[in-house]
Amino acid sequence: MKIPSGNNQTIRLSRGASLSDFGDKIDVNPASLVQVMMHLGEMVTATQSLPDETLVLLGEELKYRVEVVSPEDEDRELLESFSIEFGEDKGSDEDLRPRPPVVTVMGHVDHGKTRLLDTIRKSNVVSGEAGGITQHIGAYQVATEVDDVERKLTFIDTPGHEAFTAMRARGAKATDIAVLVVAADDGVKPQTAEAIDHAKAAEVPIVVAVNKIDVEGADPQKVRAQMTEYGLVAEEFGGDVQFVDISALKGENIDDLLESVVLTSDAALDLKANPGMEAQGIAIEAYLDRGRGSMATVLVQRGTLNVGDSIVCGDAHGRVRAMLDEHGQNVQSAEPSRPVQVLGLTNVPSAGDNFLVVKDDRVARQIAQQREARERFAQQARSARRVTLDTWQDHLKEGERSELLLLIKGDTSGSVEALEESLLKIDAGGDEVSIRVIGRGVGAITQNDINLATSADAIIVGFNVRPEGKNSELADRMGVDIRYYSVIYQAIDEVEAAVKGLLKPIYEEVQLGSAEIREVFKVPKIGNVAGSIVRSGLIRRNAKARLIREGVVISENLNVESLRRFKDDATEVREGFECGIGLSYNDLRVEDVIETYEMQEKPRD
Repeated sequence: MKIPSGNNQTIRLSRGASLSDFGDKIDVNPASLVQVMMHLGEMVTATQSLPDETLVLLGEELKYRVEVVSPEDEDRELLESFSIEFGEDKGSDEDLRPRPPVVTVMGHVDHGKTRLLDTIRKSNVVSGEAGGITQHIGAYQVATEVDDVERKLTFIDTPGHEAFTAMRARGAKATDIAVLVVAADDGVKPQTAEAIDHAKAAEVPIVVAVNKIDVEGADPQKVRAQMTEYGLVAEEFGGDVQFVDISALKGENIDDLLESVVLTSDAALDLKANPGMEAQGIAIEAYLDRGRGSMATVLVQRGTLNVGDSIVCGDAHGRVRAMLDEHGQNVQSAEPSRPVQVLGLTNVPSAGDNFLVVKDDRVARQIAQQREARERFAQQARSARRVTLDTWQDHLKEGERSELLLLIKGDTSGSVEALEESLLKIDAGGDEVSIRVIGRGVGAITQNDINLATSADAIIVGFNVRPEGKNSELADRMGVDIRYYSVIYQAIDEVEAAVKGLLKPIYEEVQLGSAEIREVFKVPKIGNVAGSIVRSGLIRRNAKARLIREGVVISENLNVESLRRFKDDATEVREGFECGIGLSYNDLRVEDVIETYEMQEKPRD
């Protein structure tokens, strides 16, 4: 079938569209487009999600101008089809009311961020409330007096700049003001500078809390001098940044800090929202509770959220069954800048997902389903061209890559430093090819690491560490290549072989399953046996195993020497069942994870 020329006509396609979608736009049988793609040297099916560049290439071949619609534009168009405006306050200026500022606390590790948040929280607990704040919901609201008027502030209690970056990457601006915590006895550190960069990139005002003024060697003036190098000049030095000397441990000057945040908000921002419209906002964090289902902490940015409202949050939807505040108390409504925990969503949304109230459950379900489908197609398209150590040479030959980007995570800072130094010394093949480490860190591979690797097309190198929680599944879904090593030379050899195109057939690790230790039993003449529950996959006798504690590999190359169900020997035990596992390794602890795997030979392409 001859396909008519497009005569440079513009067609709009969603990210991750297939040949079927393309065919629908130009009224052509997708089978004909499959043939065109074969002539172009690409073997694809009619329903396969395609990368942006492939769609553009096909369009050029058929004389069409292809415009790939970004997820943000597509989402806006989706909402417009339901007559929903997101991100704007409806009504006139008379409908707008002042709202409390939303504050994020940032700073270097061990400078007192968590202690400060705890102190602010405890000092604002309602008198007579036993036990204070009874649950952690990821955000909370506090009150302070400024000029004899009660003013409220909302604090987002998340891991600093990581969450800050994740939310900004999703286009959700949650924070109005950043409080930068700097220790008076330690001064500006690498993460302090990083936090400043994040806050400036988000274009939010900064209030500096100089903490630990009660510690020996504290020098608040030195901190102020150091901060001038980063463009933060204190008011007493003629600048416009408020510095407050505090002691989070002793609770000194906390009220002064809150007052400074309020004054900075008043001076730099005009925070107003319309509480009379349908609620809109973002999800701060979410998790799955076995008894109550999806628990999502949302921050209302405009409008008022009420119990019984139908809401959509990312690709989750549902009716608000109940709302809880930071004290665990039921609330019936939440106005702008109010964080509440929402029960009733069908699944768990991601941090940074937008939420909005719609007129009924049917509309909520339709929007959620279309968002889910769009995200799935976009991820398939991204993973189709994701760089791995195996395919990197192909990308290099096609002229797409001139450097191999790596993100290194290890069990100790010493091993990370040694691995990075060794990898950067690899002769990658002259000036045309280079190796660059875009991130490094100690501890388990986190969601933030996978997000960074996704956006930069980097490969994660894990040395004696594993992904925490369900991040292994996230990496698979996003198409991120994670390489695990326990010997530095093995990592160096593989990376060197990758950049030189000398990869040989290797053994590939195939994960069988994982089990969580619930109890440790001492058995005479045998040693400790792990009473466990299988969390995923299966545990097989004689399989290889490793012991993981808090995301860090404690012991490698173990064998499952014995496996029992109650009093009977078992060959394998599947997900959801309890069992006793003998590893001939005695340092077993409750909540450790036993991960089992097989080594299978895998020829390189």
